[in-house]
Formats: sequence, C-alpha cells, structure tokens
Amino acid sequence: MSLSSAPHPEMLAVVKIGPGSDNVRLEHVEEPTAGPGLARVKVIATGICGTDIHIARDEYACDPPVIMGHEVLGIVDSVGSEADAALVGRRFVCETYFSTCGTCDWCRSGRRNLCPTRRSIGSFENGGFARYVVVPVINLHEVPDGVSDSEAVLAEPLACVAQALLDPPVVSAGDRVLVTGPGAIGQLAAQVAMAQGGIVTLAGLPRDTERLATAAGLGIATTTEIPQANSFDVVIECSGSAPAADVALRSARRGARYVQIGIFGKDVTVPFDLVLYKELVVSSGFASTPTSWRRTMALIEQKLVNLAPLITGRVPIDRWQEGFDAAAAGEGIKTIILPG
Repeated sequence: MSLSSAPHPEMLAVVKIGPGSDNVRLEHVEEPTAGPGLARVKVIATGICGTDIHIARDEYACDPPVIMGHEVLGIVDSVGSEADAALVGRRFVCETYFSTCGTCDWCRSGRRNLCPTRRSIGSFENGGFARYVVVPVINLHEVPDGVSDSEAVLAEPLACVAQALLDPPVVSAGDRVLVTGPGAIGQLAAQVAMAQGGIVTLAGLPRDTERLATAAGLGIATTTEIPQANSFDVVIECSGSAPAADVALRSARRGARYVQIGIFGKDVTVPFDLVLYKELVVSSGFASTPTSWRRTMALIEQKLVNLAPLITGRVPIDRWQEGFDAAAAGEGIKTIILPG
C-alpha cells in the first residue's frame, strides 16, 4: 500500500497503521489494480463490524498498515484475467479470505475458515473501507437483481451466522431459542433461528430499547429481563459479553445447545461447570465457508430474512469515526460506510 507520495491515482481509505485505537486513520492511498485471478471491486458500501472495533483496539489479529473493512458490497470494475471479463459491471458480495494455504487438513476438507495461515481482507490484506478493493474472483457471489443494496451489504455477517447455525443445523422446529445481544449478529441469528422454526426470544439490556423495537417489528419476541433459568432448548450468545454468556448458560435446559458467536476479545470467566452438569452441547462458528455462503444467498433471495431494517446508519468515508463510535457504543444496529 502506497501513501500519498505515490504518483498513481489515489483514494481515501480507513487504515489501521499501527498498534492502538489512535492508529486508525483516514489516509490517501494508491488505488489498487487487479492481477491474475483477482477482481477489482468498486465499493458501494462496507458494513462496520464488531470485529473492526476489536481490530482497532488490538483485540483481533491484524497486519498493519492495512485498510480495514470486510463486509463488502460492490461492482466489479476490472479483472486481471481475460477469462473473467464477463464479471465486469456486475454486483457482488465477497468472502473475506484473500488467501489460504490450500494444503492443510482444513483447507483440503473445505474449511478454509480454519486455515492457520489464512489472510483475510480488512485485517491482513487491504479491505473495503475505500473506493476500491481487490479480491480473488473465486470469492465473489453475485447479488440477484431482486435484492437491494441494503439487503446485500449484510450478506457477509449473515454468512457467519449461517456457519454457526446451519452447518450443521442447530435449531429444530419448535425449539425454544434464546439469543443474547440485539446487535447486528444477534438480530441475524434470531431471524435465522426463526427461519428454522425456532420460537425465538432476543434478549438485551434496558439501553437496547431501540434495537429490540426493530426486532419486535420483525415479529421477534424480545426482553430486557433476565430469562428464566433452565428454560431454553438452544441459547445463542451474540454479544461477546461475559455477563450475557453467564445468563445464556444458566438459561439453557439440561441437554440443550449453547452456541457462541460473539467475540469477547479477551479472556473471560463464565460458569463453565454448567456445561458438565447440564450435558450441554457447545458449538460455534468462525467466519464462513463456501457452504454457508450458498445458504446465505438462498436465505436472502428467498426472502426468509428481512435485512434492510437492520441498516440504521450510513456515513460517508470522511465521517468514518462517527460510524466506529456508534458501533463501539452499541448505537443502532448496523452502520455502513459509503466511499463516495
């Protein structure tokens, strides 16, 4: 990545330039070009993820200097291989991996998300908080014509939820499901659980009234009270909060399933003996796989999830800090950055 002294066309980008949250800045950088097997995507919008806040705070691994942002929606602007020319001008969302080794046990079994040498956009390779981002062609998923930008920009976080809840399926029809944390991931998890036939309750704090109102408007039961202990067949922790994990573990019935999707970003203390005493099945989902992306695009195209109401903030790239501050403070549900 070249800085403003480079004699090439430049663009504004949100860059993690070094350790510490004060080392995330708006910088002039050189516009990228697409090499063989790669596509340059002109960004329509990129969502601000909780992981971006963790990266800013050095709570999630990254390799600075690097352009942040991985929830990318855009139009292919150019390609590095003539064989991919038909992609130009079409709208895509993309998987976050820029590269994996391709030879480890996990890559060979289709679980690239677990590759020890995986390099993803927004953390180890330049990401989508900029006008252009370059990604491997193999990672692109075309957005159907009937899907709006406001729906499509949430495809990547939805793919992460699908990885945790649909591969393999966690919720069965009639299951009583508790989701803790009414942020974007919690809202998506609640909708996916409902699509599987779950009877869902989304729990938050009193300060989450507006977020919970959005969920209620989509037909999801909500609460700001501590749920009754031993009353849910599936509990899905999406807040990345130790107190919420505590509540989720205590709310699970004997023989229930506990799913951890939220990132704590630090070591936490939870009543893990409850896993033993209740014989809980504990699972999770890290990032996404091609299979979870296929399920995601089907959920969106078949209108089994309602995504547009979850976009509660839009900021131009020169006001990126406002978006980060809102995400860090738990304001709204999903803020997206528009590169202009």
